[in-house]
Amino acid sequence: MTDTPPSDSQSVAAPPVTTETLRLSAKQILADIPFFARMAPDDKSRQLLLDVIGSMPLPTPIAAQLTIARDKQPELYLHLVRTSLTAAWLARAPLLSRYDVQIAAVAGMLHDIGMLHVDPLLLESDKAASVEQRRQLYSHPLISIGLIEPHHQYPKEVVRAVREHHECLDGSGYPRNLMGDAISPLGKILSLAKVVAAMFASGKVAPELRLSVLLRMNTHRYDNSMSLQVIGILQPEADVTVVGLTLLDDPVKRLLAIDDALKRWPAGLADDLQVTSARRDEVRRLGGHVAQIHRALANVGAAPEQLELLGNEVLDDALQREMTLLTREAGWQLRTLARQTRRRWNAGPGENFPDSLQTWLDNVDTVVTGITGSEIADEPATE
Repeated sequence: MTDTPPSDSQSVAAPPVTTETLRLSAKQILADIPFFARMAPDDKSRQLLLDVIGSMPLPTPIAAQLTIARDKQPELYLHLVRTSLTAAWLARAPLLSRYDVQIAAVAGMLHDIGMLHVDPLLLESDKAASVEQRRQLYSHPLISIGLIEPHHQYPKEVVRAVREHHECLDGSGYPRNLMGDAISPLGKILSLAKVVAAMFASGKVAPELRLSVLLRMNTHRYDNSMSLQVIGILQPEADVTVVGLTLLDDPVKRLLAIDDALKRWPAGLADDLQVTSARRDEVRRLGGHVAQIHRALANVGAAPEQLELLGNEVLDDALQREMTLLTREAGWQLRTLARQTRRRWNAGPGENFPDSLQTWLDNVDTVVTGITGSEIADEPATE
């Protein structure tokens, strides 16, 4: 009797994810992506990263979640492995132990498993999210916590860092809008590591150039010493010959429009006694974010007085790419600020925004149209 291959309905299920599976996935990333290869340029450092990933605790329910990710959402699975590698690499320091590197790897591997339980459309960066989908997005760190907290193998530092992986130093993150040292050291590592990992997702064009721009434009959001650690191994010039990066027409004009929108922020609402004290406080806090974006633009040479030096000069290819990415990142930050404003104003049913605030929001919508895109934003869950 001749054996016949199984039909689709009889196909053999893929084996479950194990620590060896994770180790092999990490090894492949180190071999395939030059940026990650630079994280571990010698056998000793490479072996450390692979060992901490290959020896992490993996209870059966967590292994099942990672298996689902690998088989149903492979880009999410690879994002988890890239984040684990990046977090472990960032945790390597003279004063930190192997245990610190180990828990950083664990936190990176588990931080986004909650995304398995939200609308899959949220994983598509080119899709506009509905209010309900965005609500799921903001809750996914808590879903991740619910999945990992019951397992005693994971220390409290890991649980806390997973909760904090979308918090930012300037308070612009979620779910708790933590600032500065209110974020744990491991939370700060994870906040940056997931952004770095997201830049190297499949299909991303010029990831090292984009990451260089993003980090230089976000010194207020991520730990500076760790950002410099990342910048230190970037080779953005290696990306300049990569085709596929859509350039903006007249990025200088668009940057000036972004600057003008920032200047139109309705700061006067902070002194309007007809506005509740809680909302006045939010206006002041969000106004601080406006100032931070202005400083970031100045730091990268994109303040109005700096842009004027370019005049009507025709930009060469390298400068056109750089200005396009700066414009998209600034536009993304402006769009995110507008979304935070709508959310934190917390308007009741049927309640309108004050005229000055509505005018500003409408202006922002106009300015960012055609600027923002997948070229510079990290992953959808960064907002």
